[in-house]
Formats: sequence, structure tokens, C-alpha cells
Amino acid sequence: MKASVNEDCIGCGLCEGTCPDVFSVGDDGVAHAIEEDVPEDAEDSAQEAAENCPVSAITVE
Repeated sequence: MKASVNEDCIGCGLCEGTCPDVFSVGDDGVAHAIEEDVPEDAEDSAQEAAENCPVSAITVE
């Protein structure tokens, strides 16, 4: 499973709060996937972060 954040990110931090093992808001004010390959034990929370992103900027597949 891989995670990515596109340019639509508004840096709200919801993904980092939901799945800090995979997502982090950087110094540039937007989120990044710190682990492109989602660890198996974080798959559910990474998917939850993607589903709850207010601007649909996260892809997990």
C-alpha cells in the first residue's frame, strides 16, 4: 500500500493527527507522506486519513 499527498493539501493536519506514522505537516505548511510505503499496522489509519481529508488530497492505494 502506498500513500501520497497532492498539491490540493491545505495543511489542516487531520491526516497527521489520524496517522502520524505516515503523514506529517512540513515546514512548508502542507502535509507529506513521510512513509510512501504504508506499514501494515498503519493501513487502516492511513485509509481513514484519506477518507477524512477535507480536500481529498490524499491517495492511499
